[in-house]
Amino acid sequence: MTPFVWKGRHDGPGPEHRRLWHTVSEPGGPADAAIVGFESDEGVRRNRGRVGAVEGPAALRTALASLAVHDDLTLVDHGDVTVEDDDLEDAQRRLGEAVARARREAPLTVVLGGGHESAYGSYLGLGHPPRLGVINLDAHLDLREADRPTSGTPFLQIARDRCERGLDVRYAAIGVSTASNTTALFDTAREIGAQWVLDDDCQDAEAPLELVSRFVADVDEVYLSIDLDVLPASAAPGVSAPAALGVPPVVIQAICDAVVDSGRLVHLDVTELCPRLDADARTARVAARLIHRVITRETARRRGA
Repeated sequence: MTPFVWKGRHDGPGPEHRRLWHTVSEPGGPADAAIVGFESDEGVRRNRGRVGAVEGPAALRTALASLAVHDDLTLVDHGDVTVEDDDLEDAQRRLGEAVARARREAPLTVVLGGGHESAYGSYLGLGHPPRLGVINLDAHLDLREADRPTSGTPFLQIARDRCERGLDVRYAAIGVSTASNTTALFDTAREIGAQWVLDDDCQDAEAPLELVSRFVADVDEVYLSIDLDVLPASAAPGVSAPAALGVPPVVIQAICDAVVDSGRLVHLDVTELCPRLDADARTARVAARLIHRVITRETARRRGA
């Protein structure tokens, strides 16, 4: 695991000056949340997308570091899982092991991507909860048929593993673009019993929040996956596949709040940041704001604040 050196703005001693980088330590004790990076764009390359997501974890940490923290918070950083010799399948397995280790010391785990191929590794690390709900905020269903894993296959990988093991895993996608998903992909979504809301219906929060409310009521634990290409290209230019329409950040934020407030969130991943294409770090900044909000809101909820 590759370590990251956290640093950021420092205004003085004392909790009144606390920023997120002040709250991060190495693994080895209980924490409010545990971070794992996934340095990979091998899945994006295989899926013929714009590469660069391998640089995402470092850029996300940098964007997070100086964000203000107003209450007690303890984070641990487990470093980065890397892809060796283009062996994505092994990296997904090792990411699962890293997430499983991180879950032993924190009630919330957060994976910083990396391509969306991280989703299968995240899933592997969650074990076998009785009823797992996977909510994917994404312009794409990521249910592609392929000879080997890519950034477009992870939720089909999850669905197949679910069937092989007889597990109860539900899947919902929010922000899906009809222009970016073929009929075959929607057919696959129907076959596996997926639910979805189109990006056309996500320009305000009503329809996605209605789906979230129904979905979380029928599961025990929730894994929330945010592919940053769900956002409009104006807010998230630095992604593998920028969205022509996208879902407004305020709606994505409302969805995140609803998932946290359900009390069922156990894992978050944020994927597809491509820093080399990110004008003024806009994508990294909005991603960091979402991660910060989820971590701090979930910590406050657990403590009854």
